[in-house]
Amino acid sequence: MRTTYMAKVNEVERKWLLIDAEGKTLGRLASEAAALIRGKHKPEFTPHIDTGDFVVIINADKVVLTGKKLQQKKYYTHSHYPGGLKTTTAGEMLNKKPARLIELAVYGMLPHNKLGHQLQSKLKVYAGAEHPHQAQQPEVYELRG
Repeated sequence: MRTTYMAKVNEVERKWLLIDAEGKTLGRLASEAAALIRGKHKPEFTPHIDTGDFVVIINADKVVLTGKKLQQKKYYTHSHYPGGLKTTTAGEMLNKKPARLIELAVYGMLPHNKLGHQLQSKLKVYAGAEHPHQAQQPEVYELRG
């Protein structure tokens, strides 16, 4: 009788992947990065185990948003005090904190549980072309489509 294969934490082989965000659409980039971090591209994918790879995204300041999203898309933060709601548009965030823009897009596509919080540490985003992960020898990953 066959049994379903379940990946074990100590048997998972993890790679480092490098994605260049220059000229890429934010949502398409984020969905593919989330799938890589989750490990859905591997045949041994197991939903409750971290089977994914580390993802390094460079040139976050050159990511593209289509339509009127730069002016109309809003991000909210709250200080937990009365009247403490702050609103930022996507355009302002792209100018001030471009890495945070991609992080929020990818985090929204990961599971919202303990595993998802653990997976968030596997995403590294940098505004420019330089990154401190040369020692890990990341492979260049080309996005589909």
